[in-house]
Amino acid sequence: MINASLKTLSAALAQKKISSVELSELFLKRIEQLNPSLNAFITIDRERSLSQARDADARIAAGTGGLLTGIPIAHKDIFCAEGWLTTCGSKMLSNFVSPYDATVIERFKAAGTVTLGKTNMDEFAMGSSNETSYFGSVKNPWDNTLVPGGSSGGSAAAIAARLAPAATGTDTGGSIRQPAALCGLTGLKPTYGVVSRYGMIAFASSLDQAGPMAKSAEDCALLLNAMAGFDTRDSTSLERPTEDYARDLSQPLAGLKIGLPKEFFAEGLSAEVAQSVEAAIAEYRKLGAVTVDISLPNMKLSVPAYYVIAPAEASSNLSRFDGVRYGYRAPQYGDLHDMYAKTRAQGFGPEVKRRILIGAYVLSHGYYDAYYLQAQRIRRLIAEDFISAFKQCDVILGPTAPTPAFKLGEKAGDPVQMYLSDIYTIAVNLAGLPGMSIPCGFTKGLPVGLQLIGNYFEESRMLNVAHQYQLATDWHTRMPEGI
Repeated sequence: MINASLKTLSAALAQKKISSVELSELFLKRIEQLNPSLNAFITIDRERSLSQARDADARIAAGTGGLLTGIPIAHKDIFCAEGWLTTCGSKMLSNFVSPYDATVIERFKAAGTVTLGKTNMDEFAMGSSNETSYFGSVKNPWDNTLVPGGSSGGSAAAIAARLAPAATGTDTGGSIRQPAALCGLTGLKPTYGVVSRYGMIAFASSLDQAGPMAKSAEDCALLLNAMAGFDTRDSTSLERPTEDYARDLSQPLAGLKIGLPKEFFAEGLSAEVAQSVEAAIAEYRKLGAVTVDISLPNMKLSVPAYYVIAPAEASSNLSRFDGVRYGYRAPQYGDLHDMYAKTRAQGFGPEVKRRILIGAYVLSHGYYDAYYLQAQRIRRLIAEDFISAFKQCDVILGPTAPTPAFKLGEKAGDPVQMYLSDIYTIAVNLAGLPGMSIPCGFTKGLPVGLQLIGNYFEESRMLNVAHQYQLATDWHTRMPEGI
């Protein structure tokens, strides 16, 4: 059962081969056994989870259940969930119990899923290794001395260790795709606006997007069906017709045009990762796809543009927190030293402090035009590069991360090297496009991720491209030894 697909679990529940209570107990026991060494979960509420499982069993017995009813999943601790501790990985929220559900949680509740718990994450989603959490670092199940990626590292580690069949994540600059790559999973970031951000604690509002993480593209399609949809409570939510994201999974790939950006295969990509990606390209050619050489000339500017825009929005978002609880107001104009003293006093971690300071600086008088507006202009150029590229191809392919998982602490003292972990993913967020990572091989026993990028609102095609590859390979079925 711990390796079963969501469809298989759903069928077993419908046929009464197992109950939701039994299935949830199975994963809760695994969490009790393995989480102390992995630190993937921040909060578990066994009785609350089993109560949801009993409700799901009643729905199944009454014939009112759906495809996901009774299936236990984990949620990144960035989503407000009524009655659950919701910390965002920060000391600031370490005692905050949410009085309401985020839309994503609400929709999974409506589908009848069971919440196994809230997963660990980089503080306020600011990080690429899951080392900035107030609750401690998450360990990679493939090797406990390595990072799982971030900021959705807890969700990734939970699935890789089979502590949960699936989980939610959020992606601001690669925070679903990069940990999916480093932990050997499938993770999907939808088009900006497809999934509601209501009740999702903001990092950078114009970049953040919720998405599913699971073992396969098919599982992610089923999860996205539950997550996606218009929400009047979110001003960035897009009003579009309801889709079945699994509808095209079985379509053949004959004639598919895959774009290969030269910038994705340049200096900085490890030889081992490049080898796995090249092998995946060869597999796609066997499946009938053709490759097209393309260029994204402004991609080299994505990292500096992102690290101006994201901290500026983070500084603005954190300044809106309730002053009584958080005791903090980040001034758009004012004394940076005074602001740093306030953030230090309130217990923000060093990475959050760093980004708040950068954000306040670029938004301050005399620097707004020079930095923030310039970064937004670059963002537009990056989006235009993608628009031009999609005139030549159907989907874009490349590595998800330049290297496999790295050692805990290895990049903690070098922010630039840490930021470069997301060099292939950030541009997708700046452009608002859908992207996903799927396993495509191993190097020295560690998973390698393949990134697929789709055109706007073409998640179903992207999922089809991923699914057909997974039917032809078994990388996504591999699991760490000893779990």
